Amino acid sequence: MKDFFYGIQDLFVDGLFLPFDMLRSLELESWFGANVMSWIFMAIGFVAFIYWMMQLAKFNSNNEEDKSVTAHSYL
Repeated sequence: MKDFFYGIQDLFVDGLFLPFDMLRSLELESWFGANVMSWIFMAIGFVAFIYWMMQLAKFNSNNEEDKSVTAHSYL
């Protein structure tokens, strides 16, 4: 069982996290290069937020939202 967990450790440390180790080595050369994954995740989040707001605006313009006071039982 011990070898199983060492195998998982080897997979992540020597394989899957290798690109992040290369990005960490760029830190002294370029701040933007070292933070490229953060920029990518921020761009994905921004696009998802814009899409979500567009969908909310579409449903709001079609009057599909139930805005009555009794729409929810806890109100």
